[in-house]
Amino acid sequence: MPSLDNLIPRFKAVDRQTRLQTLLDYSNKLPPLPARFEAEKELGHNRVDECQTTVYLFVEVDQGRVHLYADIPREAPTVRGFVSLLARTLEGASPDAVAQLPMDLLDQLGLSETLGMTRTQGLTAILHRIKSSVAAATG
Repeated sequence: MPSLDNLIPRFKAVDRQTRLQTLLDYSNKLPPLPARFEAEKELGHNRVDECQTTVYLFVEVDQGRVHLYADIPREAPTVRGFVSLLARTLEGASPDAVAQLPMDLLDQLGLSETLGMTRTQGLTAILHRIKSSVAAATG
């Protein structure tokens, strides 16, 4: 699994178009939402309302390890790609590692100027939701 420590310099080193292409590649790697979350999704639970894209985000902490699951339409490849990147890099991470995620991660990845203000706000809300969900789960 890639780590954010490895991805940040890679993203920063490439041009805007390559960053977008990398997000598109990640968007294809987001696994389907596990069936056990479908009922909650149907009830509208776990939707990230601050994001214009319809994003359902489920965070579990099991035996001290974090797991992220999401349902995001294929028509939103940059949002899907960002969440997929987070899900892959944070899979099995400790709650402490998630708590230490920088809130300026989009800036560090060079994505803020690439994606624009509205999308950046939505992705920052997703990052905040992940961090707060893990914090709540570990109490």
